[in-house]
Amino acid sequence: MESINAPDFKRTLKFGTFTVYTNSENPNMDETEKSHSEIKLYSRLRLWEFPDNYIFEPVDTVADSYLAVSRADGSMNLIGELPQCGPVQSPNVCTVFGIIGMLKLLVGSYLLVITERECVGSYLGHPIFRVSTLRILPCNHSLSNSPAEQKKTEAEFSVLLNAAERTSGLFFSYDVNLTLCMQRLHDMGSESKPLPLWRQAEPRFLWNNYMLEPLIDNNLNQYLLPIVQGSYQHFQAAIGTNIVDVTLISRRCTRRTGTRMWRRGADRDGYVANFVETEQILQANGLTASFIQVRGSIPLLWEQIVDLSYKPSFDLVKPEEAPRVAELHFLDLGKKYGSVLAIDLVNKHGSEGRLSERFANAMQPIVSEDIRYVHFDFHRICGHIHFERLSLLYDQIGDYLKKHGYFLLNEKGEKVEEQTGVVRTNCIDCLDRTNVTQSMIGRKMLESQLKRIGIFGADETISAYPFFDASFKILWANHGDDISIQYSGTPALKGDFVRHGKRTVQGIVKDGWNALARYYLNNFVDGTKQDAIDLLQGHYIVSLSRDMTPTTKAAGLETYASFRLAFALVLAGFMFAMMSLRQARNDARHLLLSLFWAGLSLGVTALVRANGRMFTNRPRLFRSRH
Repeated sequence: MESINAPDFKRTLKFGTFTVYTNSENPNMDETEKSHSEIKLYSRLRLWEFPDNYIFEPVDTVADSYLAVSRADGSMNLIGELPQCGPVQSPNVCTVFGIIGMLKLLVGSYLLVITERECVGSYLGHPIFRVSTLRILPCNHSLSNSPAEQKKTEAEFSVLLNAAERTSGLFFSYDVNLTLCMQRLHDMGSESKPLPLWRQAEPRFLWNNYMLEPLIDNNLNQYLLPIVQGSYQHFQAAIGTNIVDVTLISRRCTRRTGTRMWRRGADRDGYVANFVETEQILQANGLTASFIQVRGSIPLLWEQIVDLSYKPSFDLVKPEEAPRVAELHFLDLGKKYGSVLAIDLVNKHGSEGRLSERFANAMQPIVSEDIRYVHFDFHRICGHIHFERLSLLYDQIGDYLKKHGYFLLNEKGEKVEEQTGVVRTNCIDCLDRTNVTQSMIGRKMLESQLKRIGIFGADETISAYPFFDASFKILWANHGDDISIQYSGTPALKGDFVRHGKRTVQGIVKDGWNALARYYLNNFVDGTKQDAIDLLQGHYIVSLSRDMTPTTKAAGLETYASFRLAFALVLAGFMFAMMSLRQARNDARHLLLSLFWAGLSLGVTALVRANGRMFTNRPRLFRSRH
């Protein structure tokens, strides 16, 4: 089932300098361009589940072939006609809306398909869909002839695939490249525009990059559907007689993707955890403006391994490499975005302060006219309720934002202005403080754009229009929740300020609950989730020469470490101690028993506390490169 709430789209659409001919009817195309542009993705497929094959039949167009995928080993080929359905061979039939890709494990292969989608809006005039439900189709019949050990290992890997079905924030389009921002799409060379979408895609934002490889190898261009992970938010509002459309699109980088505690900092190539590109788009009076911001973990080799404590310590890995790694990171940002302004929001003191100091020291040899570094101690200046003091930060960066501007197209689709620099914001998680700060910057830039195109007067602000103001706050709050859920497992903290413009009692209570939820997920769930992510992204390749055994064999306590068992022992010891203590007045031996049971509880507690890392849920597959 699908939910369609976007407006109908015309046969021929115009946006900026793009004219989209839905049936390759552009008279100026040569034959080569026509052959490429005729590769239109299938948007609806009928899935026939035969005993030996999965057959995909395109139903939104007249097709002369069907895709057959073997249920034995996942091999693919195009066939000319459907197999005959007799009384014995009666396949299940359902509709799917795209093939995400294929993942090969030890013996079998597993096909991921979209079974439900929701149209959430448009980008460059084309509908954008969110994956509502996906399904895994096993192609592992050959597993029945495999040794028992391989069957066991395959089953363990297959459990990790269940996490794929719960992956949130997946978006796609059949017609436009979602991995590129408007400015890069506009500047794309004419030789690239006719190419299939997967060949236009920016690899770092292509969530299913690795899983598409089997389809690419079989030259199945019409089935190759690029997927991005991130967020899509949109609202439309009236300001006077003007209709204003505001869209927020985020793209998550896959280079160092993962969960909050198991993917921190940078790798040796300078790719950072939780790197997200966020594009804010304004459309009004025929004009279109786009503004890009990015966020990402502190670009040093550091980690924060969970150990059952509420706030594990930060550990710098190979601190002598910090300047080189930071330089690689900012060189890469410079190539992609031009000038870079790095805003560091972490605390100046305590454990965060030591990490911030290392970051500042690594930035000293890098800072130049094109790379700026600004430290803003968010918690000291804003506390937990005075987020309006972010205006102090804007006073420091306002000149940079005005100098490097935003991308702007006029009514004819001609480029009037381009964005020549980007603001890179980080805190520790790059979630809560970062989202509050980015929403402030986005608000300031939107006000500047509305003044530029004549909708706002010189002194007007968004807060003067209550509906528009509320919609903008909800836009950024929902965006922050989406990004936070993907990285930490919970909605963003401090979301009440972004959503309502002030801290509320309900918001503070909700933050406390989400903080506890993060603690539980980080310590007891995210290790397995990290394994699933590494498997889907191809960071861990399954082969016969590898298994799920850690690089270093578990020994001693680590072999038997179980938090559930330890907790049960502590609870049982406490209960028996209380029961024996009640009987102590009648029999002195019960006093000794109560001391024994209390000692057991305290001893197990001390053991768990001293060896906390052994009792957490840790990744078993890919080890981070630092």
